[in-house]
Amino acid sequence: LHRGWNTFSIATIRLEDGQRITRSIEDHGSAICVLTYDPVRRMALLVRQFRAPLFAAAGQEDLLEAIAGLIDDEPPQDTARREAMEEAGLKLETLEPVSRVWSIPGSSTERINLYLAPYAASDRIGDGGGLDHEHENITVVELPLAELARMADGGEIDDLKTLALVQTLRLRRPDLFA
Repeated sequence: LHRGWNTFSIATIRLEDGQRITRSIEDHGSAICVLTYDPVRRMALLVRQFRAPLFAAAGQEDLLEAIAGLIDDEPPQDTARREAMEEAGLKLETLEPVSRVWSIPGSSTERINLYLAPYAASDRIGDGGGLDHEHENITVVELPLAELARMADGGEIDDLKTLALVQTLRLRRPDLFA
């Protein structure tokens, strides 16, 4: 139906019982999402940016989320490091794999490689903000991990990939939230 930043298709599928069904499929490739955290200062570095679908659906003007981006022609770990630098000015060394998940399996082919990544204050070597030519207009937000946990418990994190990573960090490193 459409080929651009996303590809939209209609698939006709024959089920085992012979029944035919039609489904819409959205495809824009695989992605990464990385929650960065400073274990010494007990902080997390996230980004806030405008997301057009959220604005169209709910009038929501921006989204607080972990660093994320689409995988180009590079390994997912390289994408995570590149996106961390572009979005947050953050140099990452260690990436802790969490999972590779389907984001919206009922309608999209997107799979997200989820990571946790420790950082130190000295790893923030740039301003971040995203790429000008992509009009990302990203604001970098550093929050105490305790505040992030409170937000998760209070239903204030409305990005699923970020929520999953916050909860994973809480399970793996409860000492950071004590």
